Amino acid sequence: MKAKVFAATSALVLLAAVPAFAHHSFAAEFDGSKPVRLVGKLSRVEWTNPHSYFYVDVVDAKGNVTTWGCEGAGPGALSRRGLKKGDIKIGDTLVVDGYRAKDGSHLIDGRRVTLPDGRSIYGGTPGDGGPGDDGSGNPPKKS
Repeated sequence: MKAKVFAATSALVLLAAVPAFAHHSFAAEFDGSKPVRLVGKLSRVEWTNPHSYFYVDVVDAKGNVTTWGCEGAGPGALSRRGLKKGDIKIGDTLVVDGYRAKDGSHLIDGRRVTLPDGRSIYGGTPGDGGPGDDGSGNPPKKS
C-alpha cells in the first residue's frame, strides 16, 4: 500500500513541476538595461501558456529581413487587457517595445504592442519582475 501511495504522490509532484520548467522570471532571460523598439510585419503567432509568442519580420536599412520573436503574457491575460485573437493578422505592421534577451538572440520580452488601429496593449507577464511590473498586469505608471 505504501508503495502505491508513494508512486501516486511522486507522479503528482512530477506533473505539477512540468509547468514550472516553462515559466521563468524576466531577469532569468531578459536584460532590463537593453530596451528595444521593433517595427515589423507579423509573420506568426503562438497563443500558448504560460507565454504567448508572436514573430515580426523587421527590415533594416539595407533591406535585410530579420525575424524577431516577442514573448508576452498568456492568452487569458492578453484577452483581459483587450487583445483578442482576431485583432492581429499575419501581415499586420506592429510596433513592439520590449527588452532584449540576455543571450543576444532575436528574442525580446514584448512589454507594449501597438496595433495597426493605434491601440497599445501591455504584453508583459504580471509578476515576472520586468521593468515597471507591479504584478497587476497593468501597464507601468508614467512618472
